Amino acid sequence: MLKQWLTAAAFAVQGICGAALAADVYPAHAIKFVVPYPPGGITDLMARLLQAPLQVQLGVPVIIENKPGAGGNIGSDAVAKAAPDGYTILLAASGPMAVNVTLYKSLPYDPLKDFAPIIQISALPMVLEVHPSVPAKDLKSFIALVKSKPDAYSFASAGNGTPQHLVGELFNAVAGTKMQHIPYKGAGPALNDVIGGQVPVMFDILGSSLPFINTGRLRAIGVSTAERSPVLSQVPTLAEGGLANFDFFTWHGIVAPAGTPKAIIDKLNRSLNDIFAKPEFRKRWEDLGTPVIGGSPEKFGALIRSETVRLGKIVKQSGAVID
Repeated sequence: MLKQWLTAAAFAVQGICGAALAADVYPAHAIKFVVPYPPGGITDLMARLLQAPLQVQLGVPVIIENKPGAGGNIGSDAVAKAAPDGYTILLAASGPMAVNVTLYKSLPYDPLKDFAPIIQISALPMVLEVHPSVPAKDLKSFIALVKSKPDAYSFASAGNGTPQHLVGELFNAVAGTKMQHIPYKGAGPALNDVIGGQVPVMFDILGSSLPFINTGRLRAIGVSTAERSPVLSQVPTLAEGGLANFDFFTWHGIVAPAGTPKAIIDKLNRSLNDIFAKPEFRKRWEDLGTPVIGGSPEKFGALIRSETVRLGKIVKQSGAVID
């Protein structure tokens, strides 16, 4: 019995030492940073802002690989099935991590079981915006206008089940409006049609629409988070406008395949928190329209679990399903 106990203890010590050694020598070569969306969007932009400082922190190349398709599922699945050695990481978004498990009839990966959370990096407000031809200037008059002409107003989104769609459905439910949803194949085409006046309304990620709001090509009615955005502080929240407790945001983080040694996860977490602590980087990050988040892997894991429940309810409410 004693011999068995000593053998088990030896294996446990060996495992602990092995994990520590892995962290000591990690990283020994380039890291692949997978973005599950095409180049040019805000998720891709976040990865590219992080690329250079992360290379400095870790001392090895960080190679961005865009693997778009199926609402982020293709790139996410590739990382879920990668070797759990810290050399493949994912810039994870709320869609493939918390929405798609309800939106899609089946997923090739399990967001809660197949990934090891590293850090949350964003909490992006959505902004209710309209073409300047829409006469409403504030939320109260906008709701009254839409209710008075229920067939005249529709809202554009980046596609079924995207944050732009879900926040619009939540708005309809809370405000009692019945705007029709017009899905596009991406946020860019949707935004272009709202700017062009083909569709009058959109709920978009603030960072994407901010330049057009600042130049008057779009009018911001309200932001979806509980607090105002520092980069659009003159625009009230939807809660301030009369929709009590309205609070919706889309988020991003970084994850690795499940089974990645905790020592490596912690090393990546420390490196990223160090990057976000630098004032010059924080300023560039906040210009995207998101506060700096950071924090522990455990905190990000708790967010993924809670958002899977919350966003799943909104998906069911919307009736959206993708085969």
